[in-house]
Amino acid sequence: MGISLAAIGAGLAAIGAGLGIGKIGSSAMEGIARQPEAASKIQTAMLIAAAFIEAVALFAVVVSMIS
Repeated sequence: MGISLAAIGAGLAAIGAGLGIGKIGSSAMEGIARQPEAASKIQTAMLIAAAFIEAVALFAVVVSMIS
């Protein structure tokens, strides 16, 4: 029972991270299309936000596996 719940938790964390990074990517592309001169600033902010999302997702997977 515990293994299946851990797998569900890890799957939910992966889905959440995928949705979050997808939203960041689409918003960044829209921002770059609107203001091409700000592409480097938008890209930097996008990469930092994606790294935070990945860290939270990894933390969620580890917590689900421990529980």
